[in-house]
Amino acid sequence: MIIGIDASNLRRGGGLTHLIEVLSTVNISKHNISKVIIWGGEKSLSQINNFPWLKKIVPKELNQGLFSRLMWQKFRLSYSAKDNNCDLIFSPGGSVLCNFRPIVTMSQNILPFEWNEARRYGVSWEALRLLLLWQLQSKSFRSADGVIFLTNYAKKQVIKVVGKITASSVIIPHGLNSRFCMYPKKQYDMTEYSLTKPFQILYVSTVDLYKHQWNVVEAVAKLRKEGYPVALNLVGAALFAKNRLEKSLNKFDVNNEWARYNEVVPYLEMHNAYKDANLGVFASSCENLPIILLETMASGLPIACSNKGPMPEVLGNAGEYFNPERPAEIYHSIKKLIDNIHLRSERSQASFNMAKEYNWDICAFETFSFLEEVFNNYQKS
Repeated sequence: MIIGIDASNLRRGGGLTHLIEVLSTVNISKHNISKVIIWGGEKSLSQINNFPWLKKIVPKELNQGLFSRLMWQKFRLSYSAKDNNCDLIFSPGGSVLCNFRPIVTMSQNILPFEWNEARRYGVSWEALRLLLLWQLQSKSFRSADGVIFLTNYAKKQVIKVVGKITASSVIIPHGLNSRFCMYPKKQYDMTEYSLTKPFQILYVSTVDLYKHQWNVVEAVAKLRKEGYPVALNLVGAALFAKNRLEKSLNKFDVNNEWARYNEVVPYLEMHNAYKDANLGVFASSCENLPIILLETMASGLPIACSNKGPMPEVLGNAGEYFNPERPAEIYHSIKKLIDNIHLRSERSQASFNMAKEYNWDICAFETFSFLEEVFNNYQKS
């Protein structure tokens, strides 16, 4: 088989990370696949390792805006796939416009199917983009020959909005890069920390309207006001809520004493952010399968976590949960962990053990096995 991968709309975030890791770890000799063709933007494909069996194609349209990318996908992808003798196209970005068959798509962005979350963007270009994605992906899931979901939660949510999906479907979670795996640290009582050597709280995530960093800032500010020697480190690219975060930082940490925001940390260096942390926070209210939560679990940190979306499915009983829109709940979850050294130790070990279930080797093997299965079924039909 020759597999074509349409990466035309993968430009950042978990979708691109997924593709980088799957192609880096897959053992192609375990599959009836001789070659993989991948189309994408230059910046995206430059982050993917080179292999003898992998051919990268960068059409000029894929370095341009959304409209150009969509037009290329609709009118040029099928021709390029046929020219390269592809037997199947895999579209991990979720949107399929071409008429090539068979095709497998993937649900990685749940935001277009969470209308309460999408409403946060009001009347804006981003809201229009999400509406377009909802229409494109709904049609794609209904017409595809195979659909990959990341969690049970995501599958149920998509089907609730889209309706019945007749294509073969499977749940294949993301994996974890081994460099994030750090055995849980020894936990210390809060008396061991001070304002000059504070207890480090880490929240890694893009700064977006459903990520609620400003509520985390307010919660940690309350802890500081009560005398807890804690510091907050926020890491992640700024998207649509940077002003809201900066306003919160200016309000609660006027003198820049305990809250730090680092907008740019390369993915290959991200594991270092977890090394210096004592506790992880994940306050998103809309996710499919958050790789960042998996990384925090694997890093051996006790975790205060949002109770929305798939987070309870992923973290199970290994976290302290809160409503991310209520700073008081975030405060109480963090306080419960930092006040109880034994609870911190217990929860960090539990989440670390759960993270072992997420493996890129398994993800890559199951993904390519499913592509083979869909192709074989298509030939028989």
